[in-house]
Amino acid sequence: MFNAFYRDQRMLVLAIAVIIVAGLSSYFVLPRLEDPTLTPRFAIVTTLFPGARGDRVEVLVSDRLEEELQEVEEIKEIRSTSRAGASSMVIELRDDVYEVGEVWSRIRDKIDDAKVSFPEGASEPDIEMITTKAYASIVALKWTQDSDPSYAILLRLAEQLEDHLRSVPGTEDVELFGEPEEEISVEVDPAQLASIGLTAADVAQQLAASDAKLSAGQVRSTQSNFLMEVDSELDSINRIAETPVQYGQDGKFVRLGDIARVNKGIATPPRQMAIIDDRPAVTLGTLVRSDYRLDVWNTDAQKVISQFEADLPKGVELARMFEQSPYVEGRLTNLLWNLAIGGAAVVGVILMLMGWRSAIVVGTALPLSAFMVLAGMRFMEIPMHQMSITGLIIALGLLIDNAIVMVDEVKTRMEEGDDAAHAVASSGRHLAIPLLGSTLTTGLAFAPIALMPGPAGEFVGTIAISVMLAIGSSFLLAMTVTPALAALFVSSKDDHDRHWWTIGLESPRLAAVWRNTLDFLLARPVLSIGLSVVLPILGFVQARHLPEQFFPPADRNQFQIELELPPQAAIEHTASTARKISQIAKSHPEVTDIDWILGESAPSFYYNIVRRRENNAPYGQAIVQLKSAEGAAQIINTLQQEFNEHVPEARVLARQLEQGPPFDAPVELQLFGPDLQVLRALGERVRAELAQIPEVTLTRSDLGDDLPKFALVLDEEKTRLAGLSHTQVAQQLAASTEGALGGTVLEETEELPVRVRVPVSYRASLADIASLDLVIPGTSGEGKLNTVPFSAVGALELKPEISAVTRLNNLRMNEVKAYVQAGVLPSVVLAKLEDRLAASGFEFPTGYRMGLGGEANGRDQAVGNLMSSVGVLMVLMVATLVLSFSSFRAASLIGGVGLFSVGLGLAALWIFGYPFGFMAIVGTMGLVGIAINDSIVVLAALRENDEAKAGDPVAIREVVMRATRHVVATTATTVVGFLPLVMSGGGFWPPLAVSIAGGVVGATLLALTFVPTVHMVMANPAVLKLPCLRLRRKETSTAIQHDSAPVYS
Repeated sequence: MFNAFYRDQRMLVLAIAVIIVAGLSSYFVLPRLEDPTLTPRFAIVTTLFPGARGDRVEVLVSDRLEEELQEVEEIKEIRSTSRAGASSMVIELRDDVYEVGEVWSRIRDKIDDAKVSFPEGASEPDIEMITTKAYASIVALKWTQDSDPSYAILLRLAEQLEDHLRSVPGTEDVELFGEPEEEISVEVDPAQLASIGLTAADVAQQLAASDAKLSAGQVRSTQSNFLMEVDSELDSINRIAETPVQYGQDGKFVRLGDIARVNKGIATPPRQMAIIDDRPAVTLGTLVRSDYRLDVWNTDAQKVISQFEADLPKGVELARMFEQSPYVEGRLTNLLWNLAIGGAAVVGVILMLMGWRSAIVVGTALPLSAFMVLAGMRFMEIPMHQMSITGLIIALGLLIDNAIVMVDEVKTRMEEGDDAAHAVASSGRHLAIPLLGSTLTTGLAFAPIALMPGPAGEFVGTIAISVMLAIGSSFLLAMTVTPALAALFVSSKDDHDRHWWTIGLESPRLAAVWRNTLDFLLARPVLSIGLSVVLPILGFVQARHLPEQFFPPADRNQFQIELELPPQAAIEHTASTARKISQIAKSHPEVTDIDWILGESAPSFYYNIVRRRENNAPYGQAIVQLKSAEGAAQIINTLQQEFNEHVPEARVLARQLEQGPPFDAPVELQLFGPDLQVLRALGERVRAELAQIPEVTLTRSDLGDDLPKFALVLDEEKTRLAGLSHTQVAQQLAASTEGALGGTVLEETEELPVRVRVPVSYRASLADIASLDLVIPGTSGEGKLNTVPFSAVGALELKPEISAVTRLNNLRMNEVKAYVQAGVLPSVVLAKLEDRLAASGFEFPTGYRMGLGGEANGRDQAVGNLMSSVGVLMVLMVATLVLSFSSFRAASLIGGVGLFSVGLGLAALWIFGYPFGFMAIVGTMGLVGIAINDSIVVLAALRENDEAKAGDPVAIREVVMRATRHVVATTATTVVGFLPLVMSGGGFWPPLAVSIAGGVVGATLLALTFVPTVHMVMANPAVLKLPCLRLRRKETSTAIQHDSAPVYS
């Protein structure tokens, strides 16, 4: 069976051809992304409740939503923020939920159930799914004329471009950002309105009654059917101005245009804005389907955008803010180049160690395995991105291990006189179980990474899947194609040609030194075992000193700036502050562009930037482009210092892009308790300690800001004597200042609301508000007293209140956030904070507690998910080893090597100065499966030799001498395969590569010294009783008689 491909060479050629065609076709068909796509487990639910305080919003809106949503068991976390006039709720699903469509449908049903109990005046909850991937393209249409911008023109053009982009094949969605809303404004003269006894709400009600966009039935006959409708809908500004307004008890009318000014414009104040190149603009973000090739879509989209740009009117320009395709192509090109370099280096190592014929055969396994992996990725619908390609790079040195062992075995048997067919068959029978065992154990070591649920698992899981596909393909090739090629190309008659390029490098002197070393170690088993485990134990000891990290920052020529003003700030103030920040940033030549979205989060230009803000006038987010990724951390820290110095009135945060699952702040301390004032005081103490840590750039807390509010202090007696109630006073003032909606106007495909209120000149100051007339219900405009000024029944007093109430899973919370300097580990700041709190004697009152969020919480959850399946897989790994060796003691020996390899990986991280981050944990887990492969091969060879199996030191030495070449070869190829990742720089890949490569080097020493020594001791415990063994040549008798020595099983 094992020599079928050798006996039928046509089948060999066809198999290779099928693999090549399947791999190449998959390469050209597979989608190409920059990073893995995460399951959309987040949504924002926004409910407006105009005029309500934050605590009223909490009780009347947020709490009722939470009560209903708690019944959905798939929900992991509900975080609500109740502020004046609005409730914002972030819903996160559990990590093990992947089919999210049905869950979100049930959540919508629960929200519909909750809104029935909302108070009057609360809006319909708006549910927005949070996109967990980057927009493929972000463009903007900006106004370049010196005149005030015409947002009507910008919006119409943006909608046209939106339609064009939606027609591009592969487009998933197009969304507008920073677009002010248009409306029809009806500004009524308050004096004239009061003189006829009407309020702004009364006018709006009459306008809505005149806007009959309803069917009036049909005229039906035996011949035809005709629709009927009222021909009086509001369809233009002139039609609104001509609307008759009824007043008085005897039914008098006045033309609306006589008491109000009607015009079309932008809703004031606008809820969001965009500033692109210091110009007002409207922004469009386009998402591409995950199963579509981004480079193909980008080519088509750029043609559409360029054609649209050519037809733009004068005064409007198109700006390309972000294109993802160049980043994807650059990332994949770099990784594929690393793969090619690593492959060439691996083949070069084989050439030096085994000769050119063996290098050809072993080298063939590289592209064939890669083609099989690509075909497997196509079958499993895994796109090409940095994780899946890196899995191939990690497997580079692993997938040829089987080929090296098989080629060496076939060559040795042919040199010993076997014919090619028998050498192939016997090699297959001899190595099938050991190679299968090592393949399974390596796969099981990577399986927890592939099976890990949640965002972190989705992010790194394809690394493990690619590795498992690669080593599985390698095993199949090693059992079929590789031995056949070895028999055909590796000649057994090359003994006359002793050049290094034919048989590989040989050094009799080095071999003699190694033989003497083995003699020395086997003669002193206790010393040998002790020396073997020194470095692993050192690694375990030093592990507690390694700084902890989740994921390192991204190496990218972009970063983001977040701006937050006090909660009472208007969006115009936010815009002026954003322009000031832009001037500071552009004073540095490294900054090329800075583009702002105000009032809401910017479109996601990086996969883990989550849009969390909406309807937030004091907030702005900027996308900053740098000339180069080099020195990004330095320029970010420099800008942060300048922002702190020159923009003290705002919280301005320059944030480096992060890798891995998203989090709001790197350091988050969650304080829980019932009383807001106590939570606020506790938060201020924690915040004060954080501010003393030098690495902290900015702090904030949910309860740290007060919202200045004007309270209407009404004289109840005067109000009642005037014929008014508190509710009527509030409603009239709200309608006059914020406006009342009265119908809509259809303009092409847009529906513009009609808003009635007094002009801004009557509501811009406290004096203006105090002088507004309140209309007494039931009076007419016929000379009777029908109004009373607000100042006659009440006054305005400034009263601060907590700006927002935050709750996490129905518990009140004050979350204190700290942002750290670029390049500083959050764990360092947390450790310093713990020391400072302990030194200050900080304690929580009864009923209050603290939890961790941010990076620490994300790391703990990810590690917990990673370890959730380790126990079962470890049992399977042990079972594989036991079945492979038919021995529990042999399996325990290999298990010991796996355990010590973890210490070796930790030692490598400590030696090279890398933190113990999540990628290092992933590398250490994978290392366990990789490190034991050589030990499995050596132990299998020892157990096959009868004398070595019985514990004969001389026989053990000779078996180890024979195994040394391919053990060193597999180690060298593994290490060389990881060199591109180590040399790539940055903080993402080197920890993983160093932990595996460093661990493999140490595990090689374990395979060649620890394993044979422990095997000898277990097979013949008597060796421990002798002070020193004297090993003789193989042909002489040994110092210990083994006739009665027990053989372990």
